[in-house]
Amino acid sequence: MRGVGGLAIFARLRARFHGSLRFKLLALALGPLLVAAPILIGILAAWGAVYYDRLLITKIQSDLAVAHGYFEQVKEGVGRRVDTLAGSERLARALRERPGPAALGDLLREMRQQLGIDFLILLDSNGRVRAASGGPAPGSGYTDWEVVRRALAGHAETEVDILEASQLAAIDPALTEKARTPLIATRNAQATQRNEETRGMVMHAAAPIASAAREGGASAGVLVGGLLLNKNLEFVDRINDIVYPEGALPLGSVGTATLFLDDVRIATNVRLFENVRAIGTRVSAAVRHTALDLGRTWLDRAFVVNDWYVSAYEPIIDSRGRRVGMLYVGFLEAPFQQARQLALAAVALLFVLTVIVAAFVSLRLARHVSQPVERMHGTMSAIEAGQTEARVGTHLPELGEADELAELAAHFDRLLDRLALQTEALHRWGSELDTKVAERTQELAAANQTLRSAQQRLVMSEKLAAIGQLAAGVAHEINNPVAVIQGNLDVLRETLGDAAEPAMAEIRLIQDQVFRIRLIVTKLLQFARPAEFVGYLEPVRLDQVVQDSLVLVAHQMKKTSVEVIQEMHATRPVTINRNELQQVLINLIVNALQAMPEGGTLLLASGDREEGGIKGGFVAVGDSGPGIAPEIRERLFDPFFTTKTSDGTGLGLWVSLGLVQRYGGRIDVASPQSGIPGMQSASPQSGISGMQGTGRSTGGTVFTVWLPNETQAEVSTA
Repeated sequence: MRGVGGLAIFARLRARFHGSLRFKLLALALGPLLVAAPILIGILAAWGAVYYDRLLITKIQSDLAVAHGYFEQVKEGVGRRVDTLAGSERLARALRERPGPAALGDLLREMRQQLGIDFLILLDSNGRVRAASGGPAPGSGYTDWEVVRRALAGHAETEVDILEASQLAAIDPALTEKARTPLIATRNAQATQRNEETRGMVMHAAAPIASAAREGGASAGVLVGGLLLNKNLEFVDRINDIVYPEGALPLGSVGTATLFLDDVRIATNVRLFENVRAIGTRVSAAVRHTALDLGRTWLDRAFVVNDWYVSAYEPIIDSRGRRVGMLYVGFLEAPFQQARQLALAAVALLFVLTVIVAAFVSLRLARHVSQPVERMHGTMSAIEAGQTEARVGTHLPELGEADELAELAAHFDRLLDRLALQTEALHRWGSELDTKVAERTQELAAANQTLRSAQQRLVMSEKLAAIGQLAAGVAHEINNPVAVIQGNLDVLRETLGDAAEPAMAEIRLIQDQVFRIRLIVTKLLQFARPAEFVGYLEPVRLDQVVQDSLVLVAHQMKKTSVEVIQEMHATRPVTINRNELQQVLINLIVNALQAMPEGGTLLLASGDREEGGIKGGFVAVGDSGPGIAPEIRERLFDPFFTTKTSDGTGLGLWVSLGLVQRYGGRIDVASPQSGIPGMQSASPQSGISGMQGTGRSTGGTVFTVWLPNETQAEVSTA
């Protein structure tokens, strides 16, 4: 129905274009603007989208660099504080006094609070616990920690490592509870069987104790201190404050920061609800694969919990070089998208206002140009109606400004006056000539008869010449709007892109109808200049042309309850003009549908067939209608012969036969009286099989079009 409505609108616009000079002038003025402006807007939108994405990626890359710098700064701070404490005089003096483990433990707890870390452990030269601020029992070994092994070798180290729940419990049972995080089902996350995360991400440092501590016989050792990052909200909030201070993001966007252990958020200021942080949610599988599996930094938009963010994810590496988590920063994308859409809407609105102003100015200018022409047209119509005294200056005296068109109107009046005088003289001379002819009628009867015959032939020749010129003119005038339609249709498809996919069937239907108009124009040109115009040949697959023809007659098939049966077996293409073959098949299908007004069966078949040593193919169109009487069948292909009482012209089959014969083919017709079950036996050349058992027994007709694979007609393919 949308296609039919579009054709109706197109028909009205075409009629308006042909019937109004003012409309043509307006189209001439606005046409370039309506074509060029959407193209420029499309280029602007594409260019803006590219640079918009580049700008956001550059911004988030810079934000990640700031967050990474702060993360490293905190990491270095932990190491520096532990190293400073390991070399402090206070610790050395305490070790020289050789206190017990309990006293050392109290000292370490006091120092831990001063340093703002979660645990301190004092190890001997063998990596075993001498004292701790929390739970490690004296004598426990920590040589499996990479930072401890390096510190025992004399090098202070600070690293990020993942500790199991049992290791956290040995250090401090409170850390185990702080690290435990229930997992929350998250959209697009990688599937997992776990329901909680019990491991902890620890930023810890180990430093060798200063040699001064060995005075008095004490053994040298290592001081280990660390900070648990799980649920460390102060840490991520500080990152967010540094990367996104108040006013740093325009348009009301919101910045966020997150620490991930593997793909689980263990510390974040992203909100799951209004006052609930999204701790325990997980990152999408795509981001996890990029950052943790491939080790690359993700710089792109990503769906974070409840909304889209411009995001950056950087893998976190532990002391053994493994990717154990991610550092994330990002900001809400929606405000930037809205700003971009608002800018595009402003450009589009400006374009609409420009078109409106241009249309108003063009209408005013077109009125000044078209008004004198319309007045001359009105005068001509009055003269044709018998008002021979009508003139442009008297019929519609307001001519406007004295420009070239006004002068043309005045000259037109003078020509009409001269024509009136000449007509009067001709009438007078005609009366005199009639008198003389009447006097000599008997003498010139034979010559007069000969003259009349010559005049009739001359008039017929002039009419044919006039019809030819008219056909050429009409073809030329139709080509102009068809070209505009074709161009705008291409622009429409390029502009909409993927958005045009839901209406692609209607667009293709419009395209087919444009081709059909061009075909009609071609036929007009063939009528005007038959010696100068030939069809374009191409290899055509019969099955495809049948399907295209069914699409074009679908609106007519809906009017009747007709069942369509297809048996398409043609494998070789035939050489013919595709549009002309489609015209033949549409004519045959429409005739078949009109033969079944109450419904029935429409049978379509194709296949390969060789005749007389010439390879070819056939298309058969059969119906279950009442059939065709033999006396009518003999005249089916005569021009102007029709059995339709209202809307038939009698040219359809005649034109179809001419088109097929032009390419060396033919059309056969069979109309058995025994119905569809006998159709195959009555027309063995039709090639339709599988017709038995349809249940129809009211007669029918089969038209078979046979065409050679290589045309025998002398038609140029250039």
